[in-house]
Amino acid sequence: MTPVNESQSTAASMAPKLTNAAPLAERLRPTSLVEVVGQRHLLADGKPIANAIKAGVAHSMILWGPPGVGKTTLARLLADAFGAEMIALSAVLAGVKDIRDAIERAQAFRDQYQRRTIMFVDEVHRFNKSQQDAFLPHVESGLFTFIGATTENPSFEVNSALLSRAQVYVLESLDGEALRVMLSRALAALEASYTIDADAEQLIIDYADGDGRRFLNLLEQLDAAAKAGDVSVISADIVKNALTRARTRFDKGGEQFYDQISALHKSVRGSDPDAALYWFCRMLEGGADPLYVARRMIRMAAEDIGLADPRALEITMSAVAAFERLGSPEGELVLAEAVVFLAVAAKSNAVYSAYKAARAAAADSGTRPVPLRLRNAPTKLMKEIGYGTVYRYAHDEEGGFAAGESYFPDDMKAQHFYRPVDRGMEAKIKEKLDALREMNAKKR
Repeated sequence: MTPVNESQSTAASMAPKLTNAAPLAERLRPTSLVEVVGQRHLLADGKPIANAIKAGVAHSMILWGPPGVGKTTLARLLADAFGAEMIALSAVLAGVKDIRDAIERAQAFRDQYQRRTIMFVDEVHRFNKSQQDAFLPHVESGLFTFIGATTENPSFEVNSALLSRAQVYVLESLDGEALRVMLSRALAALEASYTIDADAEQLIIDYADGDGRRFLNLLEQLDAAAKAGDVSVISADIVKNALTRARTRFDKGGEQFYDQISALHKSVRGSDPDAALYWFCRMLEGGADPLYVARRMIRMAAEDIGLADPRALEITMSAVAAFERLGSPEGELVLAEAVVFLAVAAKSNAVYSAYKAARAAAADSGTRPVPLRLRNAPTKLMKEIGYGTVYRYAHDEEGGFAAGESYFPDDMKAQHFYRPVDRGMEAKIKEKLDALREMNAKKR
């Protein structure tokens, strides 16, 4: 045995003693449904899950919601409420063998103990199609009740076959009222000798961002700081010094990503510069690539503003070029300027609508020949067979317009795909087109 010298012995005596205390989030995990905070739209009297528990009838379900809102806790409590065994799998860690073992355990519970089973799969969207399909026959046979938890939209991430056999319940982020209930319980569990003032309390709630697990972890960190500093009142300044604010929830390509870009686009379309700036900044705070947002802004300029204000596309393209030259964070101000311009610009989707209608007409019209008069005639042969014959050169006509001429195929009625609106520059375009069409009508 290696002898312990004096310095080692002293260091060992000074080292903090290890404890077996569970994290605060685990200690405060509800042990009954009445202790669950939030989700009243599912758990209150007369609501779907409360009704199922009251009737004693378990059914398969997908619990969809952000992190830290109680999906795992709810699954455990449902198993208790239905008097069922719970087998938990994590789709992050489990493989085919784990699924097979879990199914065998469920069979044993049924055959040997006449016990029903709740099969809980956390992060179910991480399982591939074949892994998800492995549960189907056993859900149909009634071997177990399936409960899946996911932070991703099950419409995209859960197989339709499994989805059709489960009820989807949407869990909501925890609001301030729910988090304050958790705060009261946490302070009691921590045996806190300090108080938290109103500003500090609100700041912790803001830092948690609706995530109960994050909220309790922040309180645990704050408790350690308060006790180490012998603090009697926790202020907002103490919170800012002791805790680090996490980025807002954002999943770069998942549900929240597309929800937020949709909110930005609709805010621009709705001419609300303040909301547009908010969603623009939310995406940047969440870690979105500014150039991705910029590309979507180019689309907004073309789709929702168009010729009502052609400067929108020019300004947006210039902002993208400026960002590429300046980089982040300086270049983000230029993009913000473009976002505001897009929001306040006159709106028209006339070109966008005309484009879609023209594409549909082109697809449906077949391969109608180009009229001879509209064809180019670069060779003698082409001229001899009539290419370019009786073509009316618009610049030689009065007003530079060949009134009465048709530029569609001869067997196709003239179409009006583009219908400019009475806003911005398109109001002048509309006035001009109306006059030209009136001239055409008189000549035809």
